[in-house]
Amino acid sequence: MRIPAFLGAALIAVSLLAACASKAPVPAWQPDAKDALDGFTDDYLRGNTGAANAQFAKARRETTSTGRTDLVAQVELVRCATLAAGLEFDECPGFAALAGDATPQQRAYAAYIGGRWEGLDAGLLPEQHRPVVSTGSMAAVGDPLARLVAAGALFKAGRLRPQEIGLASETASGQGWRRPLLTWLGVAAQRAEAAGDTAALEGLRRRIALASGTR
Repeated sequence: MRIPAFLGAALIAVSLLAACASKAPVPAWQPDAKDALDGFTDDYLRGNTGAANAQFAKARRETTSTGRTDLVAQVELVRCATLAAGLEFDECPGFAALAGDATPQQRAYAAYIGGRWEGLDAGLLPEQHRPVVSTGSMAAVGDPLARLVAAGALFKAGRLRPQEIGLASETASGQGWRRPLLTWLGVAAQRAEAAGDTAALEGLRRRIALASGTR
């Protein structure tokens, strides 16, 4: 599992791997932090909460060893964005504690995934997320995780289009990401129930039961 592509080339991948461009040995914390962050993302999306928490703690521990706020803040943003893909929002307390020393790009991204879009400078966001703000759609976002993060950001901002709930569900389904799949199927089921669409609701309930292992 790679570091999430939705962070963009200018963000954590570059920060963690910059030393690879030189002939000097790569400090051990860099691959260790990358592997742990990849592990956190993978375990979280698959629904392995305990393992995800342990991997995140390791990634944060490795980056705090540098004393660099920007790196630790970026690790916190990976966590917040990954949770947002499954509509889990906790106001990103780890990032909030570092926000004063974070970069403008990091603060903009935190506002984006938190649904705080008023006055947001989309030019500070990772490239594939900029059109989401202007169009209100995540359909053009190619990377699966980035697409789910965009869906979560749109949902939080109150701008998600009903037809994109299905796109979010199928994106998670295609990747085998159980946690966001169950969440987005649940959102679809709520809409079907509110609309009185019994057939759609029953079909969604069957998928939820299957994905959750109760069927």
